[in-house]
Amino acid sequence: MSGIVPAKVSIPRLALLLGGLAMFGPFSIDTIFPAFPQMGGDFAADKLAMQQTISVYLLAYAAMSIVHGPLSDAIGRRKVILGGLVVFTLASVGCALSRDLTTLLLFRALQGLSAGVGLIVGRAVIRDVLHGDDAQRLMSQVSMIFGVAPAIAPIIGGWILGWERWPAIFWFLVAFSLLLLVATWWKLPETHPPEARLSLAPKRLLRDYFAIFLNGRFQRLAAAGTFNFGALWLYIASAPAFVIDILHLNERQFAWFFVPMISGMMLGAFMSGRSAGRISGTRLANIGFACCGVAAVANIVYNLVATPSVPWAVLPMMLGSFGIALVFPILTLAILDMYPRQRGSASSLQAFTSLVSNALIAGLLSPWLSHHALHLALGSAAFVLLGWLFWNWEARVGLHVPDCSRDAAALEPTERL
Repeated sequence: MSGIVPAKVSIPRLALLLGGLAMFGPFSIDTIFPAFPQMGGDFAADKLAMQQTISVYLLAYAAMSIVHGPLSDAIGRRKVILGGLVVFTLASVGCALSRDLTTLLLFRALQGLSAGVGLIVGRAVIRDVLHGDDAQRLMSQVSMIFGVAPAIAPIIGGWILGWERWPAIFWFLVAFSLLLLVATWWKLPETHPPEARLSLAPKRLLRDYFAIFLNGRFQRLAAAGTFNFGALWLYIASAPAFVIDILHLNERQFAWFFVPMISGMMLGAFMSGRSAGRISGTRLANIGFACCGVAAVANIVYNLVATPSVPWAVLPMMLGSFGIALVFPILTLAILDMYPRQRGSASSLQAFTSLVSNALIAGLLSPWLSHHALHLALGSAAFVLLGWLFWNWEARVGLHVPDCSRDAAALEPTERL
């Protein structure tokens, strides 16, 4: 059953716009990967110092992610997205003009504070306008568009470096965010009406967050998604070392890593959308975790018996990303359906959980493991195992994820808890 769609909303147009809004976060991470050697030379910074441009961004992203959702619950989705795009544009200008690493890190933090609006608030927009099978289809369509970003971002970054020095990458981000700002202002209607909005009172906000965070089902679902994606994120955060030092490719050959990985993610998102209403959410997630497990084992075996080289070294990531894309819409919609009046808050807290993990992986685990291909494979497999254990826990002691064809909006709150 479909949700109530505002008259001005075109679903294909909404999918394209929300996919674009979700892209500008990954773009601000992945486009600068090829520029790490050049930026490190300009700033006299080693690889560990350059890695902090990712960690600082992600920590700021995580800190602000707990605000984006509740703010959109209180004042509306559209205003929050527009405000975030303005701040991100200005922060990107600051990055382009930076002349030392400290200044760059400050503006990277400002980018992180604003970059989450597209992904976090966009999830709430999807659930505002649709539910059941239609919500899963739209979430999958957005995931397919979003999945293009990590694939093409480092390629674009490499091309830009062929023409200009690294500040041009940030000027590209300025242009991209301005384009999204105009498109959002022109085409995105408000999907969260005033009568459905909640107060921003700090006491109520903290009470709601504690209630969500302490919910055992939320913890299991959020942990399952966070750890499962962590298996892939470890490689994404280690991309400069993996591509240049381990695979011995150059700054313009990041496509060897990102294109297969994102192809798998887009194919998985497509299959998730096609499966809506045909395969139960629980079964689809089980298939996704099985794919991730096979990919992790294959990756370890390959690195034990062979010297990493393309294309074989990246094929396990392709299968793993396919599995992640099957799992992600199911877990996300299950979390959002637990809190129909607090979708922004639930989306924020889910994002916060994932982002804190990603920041720790980028800042601590990636520098530690990225010197050896086998170490990366073992670390990635550990994340897959943790994600599956939390999912299996939910399947055994919690409620199974409801079939996507069921109208989750009609459930009583006690059913969701």
